[in-house]
Amino acid sequence: MSIPEATIARLPVYLRALTSLADRGIDTISSGSLAEAAGVNSAQLRKDLSYLGSYGTRGVGYDVEYLRFQIGREVGSTNEWPVIIVGLGNLGTALAKYSGFTSRGFRIVAMVDPSPALIGKRINGVAITDLADLEEVVPRTGAVIAVLATPAEAAQAVADRLVYLGVTSILNFAATVLAVPDGVNVRKVDLGQELQILAYHEQRKSDDVPREPAGTFLIEQGGSRP
Repeated sequence: MSIPEATIARLPVYLRALTSLADRGIDTISSGSLAEAAGVNSAQLRKDLSYLGSYGTRGVGYDVEYLRFQIGREVGSTNEWPVIIVGLGNLGTALAKYSGFTSRGFRIVAMVDPSPALIGKRINGVAITDLADLEEVVPRTGAVIAVLATPAEAAQAVADRLVYLGVTSILNFAATVLAVPDGVNVRKVDLGQELQILAYHEQRKSDDVPREPAGTFLIEQGGSRP
């Protein structure tokens, strides 16, 4: 049975919640409590987990460690995925320094950038390599996932090279839409778009604030209703 994309997007959220529970020494949890920890409703949680064949035990709930293993296996965190970061500007450098990749099954095996000022520098023990050497770096490290943090105008050309070298998954932070062949997965992260979505909700909150009736100010000042 294939798992819907919306469910796949929620599995890492469940995994993070389960990991937090395990760290606190919690062995079992009800669907309601797990749903609350993950920020979804119980029906949605049960439906999502049914795709994994896991329904829990009636009256007991879910075994935290077992469910964490099931979801981890499904999203690939039980493996170690070699990742290359392309573009070591402010964003790329911040991503390279992020400590949470390892615990989720990702290992930064290479970093590349065209800037002479950056080439040779190390971040967490990994040296930054010249972008010109990409054709040597990818086969040597076995990277299958790429994080693309280049300027928008350079992104497509870099993506083409990565795909040619066998990279089949790209996390794209560049402000452009990539054209890739079938079989290559691209996830686009647009920080500006996410902020605009939040701004939309903030605007809606403002629009929902009750406004005083049109004649109130006139009455308070001794006037009369129109």
